[in-house]
Amino acid sequence: MTVVRWGILGAANFAKEHMARAIHAAEGGKLAALATSSAEKAEGFKTFAPDLKVHSSYDALLEDPDIDAVYIPLPNHLHVEWTLRAVAAGKAVLCEKPIAMNANEIDRLIEARDDAGVLVAEAYMIVHHPQWRKARRLLHEGKIGTLVDTQVRFSFNNPDPENIRNQANTGGGGLPDIGVYAFGSVRYVTGEEPEEILGTDVAWENGVDTRAHVTARFPSFHYTGMVSTRMSPFQEVLFHGDEGVIRLTAPFNAGVYSQAEVHLQAPDGTVTTWRFPNVNQYVLQVEAFNRSVSDKVVYPCPLEFSKGTQRMIDMVYEAAKA
Repeated sequence: MTVVRWGILGAANFAKEHMARAIHAAEGGKLAALATSSAEKAEGFKTFAPDLKVHSSYDALLEDPDIDAVYIPLPNHLHVEWTLRAVAAGKAVLCEKPIAMNANEIDRLIEARDDAGVLVAEAYMIVHHPQWRKARRLLHEGKIGTLVDTQVRFSFNNPDPENIRNQANTGGGGLPDIGVYAFGSVRYVTGEEPEEILGTDVAWENGVDTRAHVTARFPSFHYTGMVSTRMSPFQEVLFHGDEGVIRLTAPFNAGVYSQAEVHLQAPDGTVTTWRFPNVNQYVLQVEAFNRSVSDKVVYPCPLEFSKGTQRMIDMVYEAAKA
């Protein structure tokens, strides 16, 4: 496997605490460069990557011939612009979610990807975690019979008005931040797309959504979900069939919120549990990306999948406005 040399656009705290460390630890890649004008922020990355090259601008990093792939943790409203600029520079791109602010923008990214012949993907780490592959396999093996209803709850409390997730001009809001997980996870496991948003109850604060209750109809089941950035931390996903229930107890922040577990409840009430300790889904995501770049292995979360999730977010916003 050819070693994929990575650069990061911006010294975001999430990049420092999670993704930069994952890139550094993942097989098949090397954390080689960082673009930031802050020497102080760069030092936080050098504590675990001491030979890191630091560029003073994003453009300088994109012009670096020694960089193969770029990770973009910039504010949401900058994702499309800098993804397109990185692709134009010939770099593979892994961009934080949401990769775009509406589904139509992703068409531009797909076109640029295809024209340049480079991998471009949204950093949607959960599909790389084995708990989600297990849940999908259980469902498609008929372990809960016919799926009737899905239930998703994901919340945390972030009232800081200075946080970019709470600012409308940077593409903030609960649905772009964590609704992407609620909607995308159900689409991933079932392989179905929403037909209609049946109901919404969305709370707004300073132009961003802070809580969204959503019901939707999929071709063969009903969806009920709630995401909030103003409630006590909690997360859970249920797939409820006529012969059983699949339950994920730490579906999105596995290992941080709690240990990842998949529970399968049979009709007689007995429960079989699969546990996934010490799995780093960020590292698995980078390793999958590295394989796709160096060995042309099919990437498990293409832009077309991300477009489907963004389309559902768009549908919810349209229904809420109506």
